[in-house]
Formats: sequence, structure tokens, C-alpha cells
Amino acid sequence: MWHEQIQPKYISKTKRSLIWLTDALLTRQGSAAYLPIIIVTICMFCGASWLIFWPTSDAAHYQCYALTFWLGSSEANKLLPATQCGFLPPLIHTTAAQAAFHILPVEYPPLTLIPFSLALLAPLPYYQLAFALLMSLTAVLIYWLLLHYGPRGSTLVFAFYLFTGALATAQGRFDLLPAFCTLLCVIAAERKHWTAAYIALAFGVLFKLYPLLLLPALFIAEQRARKLFYTPPAFSSLSSVPQQLWYTLRGVRQWYWKNCFLSLAIILSVTAFFAFFNLQGAIISQFSYFIGRPVQIEATGSTFLWLAQMIGIPFQIKPSFGSINIISELGGLVSSISTLFFIVGCIYITWLQWLRKLDITQTAIALLLIFVVTGKVFSPQYLIWLIPLLAYAGAFDTFWLLVWGLISLLTSLIYIYFYTLHYSEPSLIPYTPGFFEAVSLRNALLVLATLAYIFNWFQARQRKSAPVRLKPKDTIKSV
Repeated sequence: MWHEQIQPKYISKTKRSLIWLTDALLTRQGSAAYLPIIIVTICMFCGASWLIFWPTSDAAHYQCYALTFWLGSSEANKLLPATQCGFLPPLIHTTAAQAAFHILPVEYPPLTLIPFSLALLAPLPYYQLAFALLMSLTAVLIYWLLLHYGPRGSTLVFAFYLFTGALATAQGRFDLLPAFCTLLCVIAAERKHWTAAYIALAFGVLFKLYPLLLLPALFIAEQRARKLFYTPPAFSSLSSVPQQLWYTLRGVRQWYWKNCFLSLAIILSVTAFFAFFNLQGAIISQFSYFIGRPVQIEATGSTFLWLAQMIGIPFQIKPSFGSINIISELGGLVSSISTLFFIVGCIYITWLQWLRKLDITQTAIALLLIFVVTGKVFSPQYLIWLIPLLAYAGAFDTFWLLVWGLISLLTSLIYIYFYTLHYSEPSLIPYTPGFFEAVSLRNALLVLATLAYIFNWFQARQRKSAPVRLKPKDTIKSV
């Protein structure tokens, strides 16, 4: 009898405590609002601790890029371990040393030298720790943006997605910087601060090329807001599309181009500045690096090449281009089909935005999803590109928490477990039992999330915020 009386009181007290904790975490004011990102940052330091002093990590490569740019190859090689700059092109390791200001990142835009160089302010042995602190600050800035401009609950979900999907990559890669720029661009665009949106997008492109995908979407959103863009009727027939498209293009002279040209001018002027020192490194190497890459072992196409082996079409594993790749007779065909799906997907997404079925935030998410799922390369940090935008769009209903949560967990499992299992011999990673099975399951979920968002299955595009709990007096008033 005593247990029956005390149990409801205990449950009620526990429930009140959980409600208080939830409200405290979802609040937009006070120190409790930053508690989730503080906890996640500490966990990220723990998750990336094994990489802090590893001479072949991505952050170690950034240190090599920064030192070789400012000091030249000979001086940089004296300050760093012999193996740390071994990934650079062979020309840099020849007896003819490369002068300062001439060695630029091979696969990244040259402006990335700014964040790479900021971490040089710390003593050289602690470079990777300083870079991790810099990325942690960027994560806090994204959190602050969501706290002030995102829907209720977006900060908590951002911290959750960051913890599950980028625990070991957020501090060791610089992808939080372009992600911050794209989020800032979308927030500014929704508030019709167009110049700020274009400038933020330009710097996102200068850090990493992928935000360039959002430029047409931003341009369409601006013209529509200025009422300079013809929009077809919501229920236009397919046969009337050419005519409606002509009506749209006919107003090209009235479109507002100033901000678009400003964004392009920033991108071109910064790139031209670095091209003055090294044309190959500033422009050509990035595109040739991307075009020449084979299918990487975690890309969606790798799943098809792995399955093709079961019907007698073998593959080989070959480390190159800074990653582990899968070589097969079907590699060229799979890459071509993926490119075709990417082009068709971009056209369809732009068409949906043209029909006013997607806003700028939804268009940005759809474009990035189709880019990631059809790309020749999938790196675990690619999730970082989408996490802030998904949190800002309110992608935290049951579908997203389940599907994106599983995608994040599988991505972290693959990177933390399989990659560390053979860190001394990376070419053995794909042969580990369970590797391709985990990759294939993650890729299937990623395809599902992409299709669900584009076609709005399960109302995946619906923008939401966490419900506000009414206090007792508010409930009485509403009645």
C-alpha cells in the first residue's frame, strides 16, 4: 500500500524535473541555453583526442600547407616531421625548393590558408589543438546564430546532430567554416538582407566550392522578393512549361544583378590575387583534382561497384587523391550515371523553387543532399554541410531524428571504428568484415533522406519548431 502511494508522487516529481530540464535547454536566454554546445564541444575534444598529434591527419596537412606557403618548402620541411608533408605533389619534394607564397592547397580554395594560418599562432607542436579550438569557436557561432534566428529547438538538435555525426571530424576539419557561411547566407536571405547573403555565400565558396550550388537559388529568391521574377500559376500544365519559362526569361533585363555581380566579383578578385602567385594552385588544380578522382570507397557509387563484384565484376582498392578509392570496369559508367542524376536533380529542384514549392532554405538543403548523394566522394565531414541547415529548417520530427540520426551514427561508426582499425595501412580498411555493409546501409538511408526531401515524403520538407509548453495560468486563460 505504501508503495502504491509513493510511486505516483515519485513519477510526478521526475516528470516535473524532466520538463524543467527540457525548458531550460530550449530557452534562448541565460547560461543554460549554451549547455548543450558546451557538453558537445567537450565530447568532441574527447572524440578527436587520438588525432591531435597524428602527423598524417587533415589538420596536420593544413599545418603543412600554411607553413609551406609562408616559408617555402625547404624551411617548412625543417620544422615538421619528414612524413607530414609527404602528401604534397612530387615537385615540392625535389631539390629545387619552392619559394614562399607559391605553394597553395591542391584540393581547397586558396583562402583556406587564412584559417590554416591562424592556428600557427600557437607553438608548432600544439597546432592541431589550436585548430580544434578554432573550429569549436565556429561551432559556437553557428549555435549562436540558431539561438537568435532559428526556430525553438534548433540549437538542441544542432548539438545532437553534431554529436552523433561529427564527433570526430568537426574539430579536425574546416568544414564548419563554409557551413557557417551558408547558414548565414540563408538567414540573411530570409530576412531580405540580400547584400549580406551574397557576401556570406561568396566567402563560403572561397572556403570550399560546394556553396556555389546555392548561387542560382539565391538569385531566384532575390528576384522573387523584389517582384522582378515571373512566377507561373501553381497548377500549370506540363505543355505550358515552355511558354511559362519564356515569360520568365523575357524579364531578364529587369532583374536585379548588382548583388550577384558583387558576389562573383569577390570570388574572382580573391582567386585572381592568389593566381598572381600560382595560377595552377589557385584555379586549375582544384578542378583537375576533382575531375580526375575515381569513386571513393564511401560514395554511393561504391555500393554498386561492391555489389557488382558478386556477379563477377571485380574491383581493386587504390589509395590516391588523399583518399581510398575503388577501381572497377564499371567505375566510369557509375560516375557518369551519378553525374546525370545530379544534373537532373538540380534542374528539378530549381523547377520546384520556380513554382514556389520550395523556399530558399529548402532549396539549399535539397541541392546539398543531391550533391552529396551523387558525388564521387563521400567524406564523413560532408554531414557538417547539412547539419546547421537541417536544424534551422526544423528537421527534428520523428522521420529526421530516426533517419538522419542513423545516418550520423553509421558515419561516425565507419570513421571511428573502421578507419582507426587499420590507420597504419589504410588500404586494408575496405576488406574489414562489415565495412561495405555499413557503408551500403548508410548510403541507402542517405538516398532515402534525399528522395524524401525532394518529393516531400513523410512531410520531410515541412518546417517545424519545438512545441511551447503552456504554463498552468496560460492554459486557464486560453480556456
